[in-house]
Amino acid sequence: METLLALIATYGLLVVFVAVFLDQGGLPVPAYPPVIVTAALAVDRGESVLAILAVATVAAVLADILWFFGGRRFGVALLRLMCKLSLSPDSCVTMTRDIYTRWGAPSLIGAKFVPGFAAVATTLAGENRTKFGSFLFFDALGALLWAGGAVLLGAVFHEAVNEVLLRLEEFGRWGLPILVGLIAAFVAWKWWQRRRFLKEIEMARISVPELHQLISEGRGPLILDVRSAKQRAEGWIPGARFVANLAEADLEPHDEVIVYCDCPNEASAAILAKQLRSRGFGRVRPLAGGFHAWMTEGHEVAREA
Repeated sequence: METLLALIATYGLLVVFVAVFLDQGGLPVPAYPPVIVTAALAVDRGESVLAILAVATVAAVLADILWFFGGRRFGVALLRLMCKLSLSPDSCVTMTRDIYTRWGAPSLIGAKFVPGFAAVATTLAGENRTKFGSFLFFDALGALLWAGGAVLLGAVFHEAVNEVLLRLEEFGRWGLPILVGLIAAFVAWKWWQRRRFLKEIEMARISVPELHQLISEGRGPLILDVRSAKQRAEGWIPGARFVANLAEADLEPHDEVIVYCDCPNEASAAILAKQLRSRGFGRVRPLAGGFHAWMTEGHEVAREA
């Protein structure tokens, strides 16, 4: 434990940069504790915390810039990859898309204070072709507020932070394992959250070829599109009805219902499908791969005239 504290005292700015960059890069590395501890130690030594604030802000913005250009280059494909690697529930993408569609770049100011929102929001900013200058301004402002919160906590409660560090130091060689154990517990909790969510949306899917065959044979099922208005501008599966949620669906039970979205693991579609089943709909299935898979296979797409 003494070695860890000596490392922070000597290389505090480097520790802050790496922790924040990895955290904002999407890895399950808690960034706030290193920033708080480094700020507290700086106050105890009578040093300025401005350098810590600057380094944390720059690290966060650099990570966000990578997500931004990744979103601009790869779009939905990157979002799907993020959710495969992330420990956050896939529904966060849908929630983030709704928020970003409504508020645009200014939503980045508070993005880092919402779990699972930051990396997805910056990727969506790139996917939505937000001007880089606008993105950089609001993202940097949000990063400054976020980093400032951690630095302020460390500066104001530096005595309490030191008390905790002293207690950990008293554990001697057990101090570091305790910290590692807490981080491992955090990662395990995030993993359990994701597994629980995937279990909730686990249900049979219909493939694009199967749906196309049903439509071609004249046995077209009721098709529901649960995407946002911005996504629908790209087009939709012919005959689909636009439904934002179950409350506004106003549907009668149907023999065959297909629900599709354009989100990782068909999360939004699966959630609505579960709700429809509970309302008495017999066979309800999400479309595997969503609208993106339908377009990829070259099938007809309806668009506004």
